[in-house]
Amino acid sequence: MLMTAADYRESLRRYKPRVFVNGAAVASVADEPLLAPGVAGVGVTYDFALQPEHVPIMTARQGTSGKTVNRMLHINRSSQDLLDKLEAVRLVCRTSGCAQRYLTHDALNGLYQATRLTDDRHGTDYSQRFLNYLHEVQDQDLTLGIAMTDAKGDRSKRPGLQANADVYVHIKERRPDGIVIRGTKAIVTGAPYMHEFLVMPCRTHVPADKDFAVCCAVPVDAPGVTIVARPAGRPGDAAAKFSAKYGQSVGVVMFDDVFVPHDRVFLAGETEEGGFLTTSYATHHRHSCIGARAGFGDLLIGAGALMIEANGLDAEKHAHIREAMVELITITESFYACGVASSVYCTKDPAGSVMPDAVFSNIGKLLLATKIYDMHRVAHYVSGGLIVALPGPDEDHNPETRASLAAVMGGRPDIPAEQRAEVARLIEDLTVSHEAGWYSVISLHGGGSPEAMKREIWRNYPVMEKAELVENLLGRGLVDQGQRVSKQPGRCCATGCEVPTPSAAAALEQQHALSQDG
Repeated sequence: MLMTAADYRESLRRYKPRVFVNGAAVASVADEPLLAPGVAGVGVTYDFALQPEHVPIMTARQGTSGKTVNRMLHINRSSQDLLDKLEAVRLVCRTSGCAQRYLTHDALNGLYQATRLTDDRHGTDYSQRFLNYLHEVQDQDLTLGIAMTDAKGDRSKRPGLQANADVYVHIKERRPDGIVIRGTKAIVTGAPYMHEFLVMPCRTHVPADKDFAVCCAVPVDAPGVTIVARPAGRPGDAAAKFSAKYGQSVGVVMFDDVFVPHDRVFLAGETEEGGFLTTSYATHHRHSCIGARAGFGDLLIGAGALMIEANGLDAEKHAHIREAMVELITITESFYACGVASSVYCTKDPAGSVMPDAVFSNIGKLLLATKIYDMHRVAHYVSGGLIVALPGPDEDHNPETRASLAAVMGGRPDIPAEQRAEVARLIEDLTVSHEAGWYSVISLHGGGSPEAMKREIWRNYPVMEKAELVENLLGRGLVDQGQRVSKQPGRCCATGCEVPTPSAAAALEQQHALSQDG
């Protein structure tokens, strides 16, 4: 069943999560004004899947069930699936800024791979448990919150050495019918208005810390779950031309002795496979982030073009304006091109799904993480100072000042001053407001820090192939690989499924210690 945005909002009323926003308890997530922009942002993914012009990329046929499902819940089986997902994420984010639901997709794909790998190695039945859960999520068209990034505490210490074990979610008790988990996840996108949480490990773990290598599904209103969140966007702010309509809440989620039945447990102490899940999810997620920020780039490009027009300039005649716009276009399409390349050069996993190419995914994510600030700079350049000099929207209705301001705040005579002001406020909202700073931070740290991307690029890039190329060119024969950097990347089988090698595990440990968001 595919829901509409209205259906999604109504479905949230079936849940009674314990949620606090701005220090106050939330009686109804679906009706809370401070969360409305977030609910609307996720809602875009529902409505677009039902619009005929978007159906080809916003829906897909699930291979394990034969049913048509929302693209945000689909397990990718081909390069075309990845390309369609990338385009779908860009589509919804050029409307909502950040549709958030693509995190559900990324976690489901990572888990599809990880549970199969765990079963093959340990004879467990996680894969079938997960498949049953996947079909349930798809049939109900749910949205899942990804509870991955732990509070972490002292980052110089492993989970088992923390003074307070609850800074990491861990298995407190193992029962015949399930497990009891306890701990805190610190950065959960859209936490208040999710249907369920997928609890996942955010780093590699040594065998001594096996109780921290846990993955399971928990309803948002399960007994013992508390969500402490920030508002989504800038609801009620007249100057927030974008973020009053669409936004993103992030929550701290505390699990206080939460019981999880076995059929919703997908990892419970398998440390090496937990590390694989972490990297698999990261690769899928960074691939999706590329589409998301390309959608954000589309908003900036369009707003910049409208502002240039309203200012009375012509990019065809004014080279400096044209060059700035070309820079903005180049930034956006260069990291998006990495997403396309990652889709084309994907690898087949033994589970039957496909993994985006790790090098291109991480290069694209690294570019967008660092170039987001350049995107803001260029938008400021082409827009002019009006985006911060313009008086607040209350003056638009002030009889003492309205006429005088309209007379001097206009640009081209055929474009009303009110229209120019509206575009200026949109760009302000997207690039210099509190919400703009928030988008910059999640671009930089969401899905891992830039250091995490650099390490994955180095770990997966075939540096030795390049060295051998030069050795052969110089007539020296093949390089003894043991005398130089280790061969990249580690593979578990001929199909190209990546697994954390010992050196990769060490790199992962450091990258997740540096990461601000998983």
